[in-house]
Amino acid sequence: MAAETHPTPLTRKPVLRSIVEAFQDVVNTAVIIPKEDGVISVSEDRTIRVWLKRDSGQYWPSVCQTMPTSCSCVSFNPETRRLSVGLDTGVVSEFILSEDYNKMTPARTYQAHQGRVTVVLFVLEMEWVLSTGQDKNFTWHCSESGQQLGIYRTAAWVSGLQFDVETRHAFVGDQSGQVTILKLEQDSCSLVTTFKGHTGNVTALCWDPVQRVLFSGSSDHSIIMWDIGGRKGTAIELQGHNDRVQGLCYASHTRQLISCSSDGGIVIWNMDVTRQETPEWLDSDSCQKCEQPFFWNFKQMWDSKKIGLRQHHCRKCGQAVCGKCSSKRSTIPLMGFEFQVRVCDSCHESITDEDRAPTATFHDSKHSIVYMHYEPTTGNLLTSGTDKVIKLWDMTPVVS
Repeated sequence: MAAETHPTPLTRKPVLRSIVEAFQDVVNTAVIIPKEDGVISVSEDRTIRVWLKRDSGQYWPSVCQTMPTSCSCVSFNPETRRLSVGLDTGVVSEFILSEDYNKMTPARTYQAHQGRVTVVLFVLEMEWVLSTGQDKNFTWHCSESGQQLGIYRTAAWVSGLQFDVETRHAFVGDQSGQVTILKLEQDSCSLVTTFKGHTGNVTALCWDPVQRVLFSGSSDHSIIMWDIGGRKGTAIELQGHNDRVQGLCYASHTRQLISCSSDGGIVIWNMDVTRQETPEWLDSDSCQKCEQPFFWNFKQMWDSKKIGLRQHHCRKCGQAVCGKCSSKRSTIPLMGFEFQVRVCDSCHESITDEDRAPTATFHDSKHSIVYMHYEPTTGNLLTSGTDKVIKLWDMTPVVS
């Protein structure tokens, strides 16, 4: 069922603690049970399973509930032991787990969507069940009465959802790459604003209510930190993945962001540094360094009797430059560029070794990650993969 691994501890690397397997299909979502050394998983194989660690060190299922259809997402509230499970049919099924986590009792069913539920979120303070679906609807229900309180139609189907209890703001990320902020009331909602910075669809959202910043991950491999509390429209890009970003978790006590991608990469970002916004790319008909015309500038090409050049942009200053004037590459970690990017020659000279000091560490989970969950009280990280396996990691060597 599950194997306990005993790796040799390595400095500044996540330590693989356990592997949970025996699934018939991909685990779409799984969460760590705080203070219990357990895991709850929902899978495409239609099962909801509660795994508890036994004296042998292995994880064995104490509950295995088969549902009528595939389970797409889950939300677990440890205080009430309430489990909300989204299904492929658009239904959200709610269960109450016993104190010993050996029994699961059905509590309520919500007919929330006309298509697959993509995200479900139980908010104890409001007694609300928030959910999104492939039917492009965002809904919220009263968990006491089971009645639908409101519905909002999104531009595309939603793949990310976060909620701020203090302000009642819902953050909704969708497949068009847009993030929408809604103000929720008991039976209505109002549109606050929308913003878009990704060229791909939004795949993950993470909200930090203390710093009041929102992180969004995308299929374009990038992460953007939106400074909501600062009210200045600041957006910081983080470029450290080579594939689709699948999960985001913020460790507020250490001000570190944990991100993962579908190629198995896990990145730990130090957010306790002063980061800089990436510049807007400037428009020009000729190189802003040597003034050679770009290939569409026919007039200057004719007048100067020169062949037009291809346009590039310096990632540090944003100027439009030719290939000859931007032949150098450099990392710019404080701008979020942990990989080498194109910079103009003058910017390359201005970048010091101190400027190139990494602000992130990179690790390989060795499986294609579908979902990630971080439990700050224990410092444990859970990753589920396309290999039908859950891995549990001790993150204290890197998140500290």
